[in-house]
Amino acid sequence: MKTPGDIRDAVPVFEETRYLNTGASGPSPRPIVERAQETIEAHEWDSAADPGPYPYAFDLYDDVRADVAAFVGAETDEIALTQSTTDGINRIACAMEWEPGDVVVRTDLEHPAGVLPWERLERRGCEVRVAPTEGGRIDRDAYRDAVADAKLVCLSALTWNYGTHLPVAELVADAHDAGARVLVDAVQVPGQCDLDLHEWGADGVAMASHKWMLGLWGGGFLYVNDDVVDELHPGQIGYRSVEEAGDEEYELKAGAPRFEIGTTNPAPYAALSESIEMVESVGIDTIESHIDGLANRFVDGAPEGKLVSPRDPESGLVTVRVDDPEETVDRLRADYGVVVRSLPDPEDAVRASLHVYNTAGDVDRLLEGLDEIGW
Repeated sequence: MKTPGDIRDAVPVFEETRYLNTGASGPSPRPIVERAQETIEAHEWDSAADPGPYPYAFDLYDDVRADVAAFVGAETDEIALTQSTTDGINRIACAMEWEPGDVVVRTDLEHPAGVLPWERLERRGCEVRVAPTEGGRIDRDAYRDAVADAKLVCLSALTWNYGTHLPVAELVADAHDAGARVLVDAVQVPGQCDLDLHEWGADGVAMASHKWMLGLWGGGFLYVNDDVVDELHPGQIGYRSVEEAGDEEYELKAGAPRFEIGTTNPAPYAALSESIEMVESVGIDTIESHIDGLANRFVDGAPEGKLVSPRDPESGLVTVRVDDPEETVDRLRADYGVVVRSLPDPEDAVRASLHVYNTAGDVDRLLEGLDEIGW
């Protein structure tokens, strides 16, 4: 078993920097980077003679899908390997049949990944409705009204700007009662919180490993519920999408792997499996407890009226108001060695992301900087 201190010691950036921006991208520990490097060498050199680069990669993809499925509470054939959360969302969006007048519902808390694909559909005559929220909480009555005749709902499980959990299972049930499909952006969840996708009941869930899982860019994954996958015809296909490439009449693969397209670097996926092993070696309960302690420490030090996230933290994403977000971020980095980020919404705010490798000293240094710079 590994401890939070073991993870911190394996990330070289902490030798000089107090990194508090995992909600954007988490720096990978050495074992994860080393697994990726070993995979590149094995794929590019060792596999050339035997078994060959394609069999090597395909066997690795199979193993990674199984690892991901076990980690998120899914079946192996419900997992497709993608490049990112945005990639996964777009693959579902492009697999549905759209006609002018079709309705897509999203919340006003979505990352651009959950906004831009629907703006594109809007240009083709679809209607996009925005379910309102306040303080990271969704208006359930307004949501039910919005989804009444919708074709698809896209929402975030854990909001990237407030750090609040939406009641995903309940929102999915409301949408399904109205006849709509539900696609969830869950990128802020795996590696930070316990996750069982079958409990949500969503039709699709898009995620990636470069945030709280501490994996590499390019290691995305998509869950597609077995009950709906046969209704979806990918908008882009390639030899990995079909049973036999070259057949005059192609047959899509069974399950979510039909959403995989072509040649992709196996290294980020090998790193994804290593990430899962590392998270499990620490234990998700330990990670959640560690994050909760740090988040409460930060919240307790925030002056009255400055806290944007809940006073009782729900995650490691904690947002506070400051007078000048960009200057604050720059000065925290330059003068205090602390990395956080500003947010476009809510305005005049910065967000700290507190993860398993952070310490009470990181939080105290952040609070010291904010006190001296001025909230």
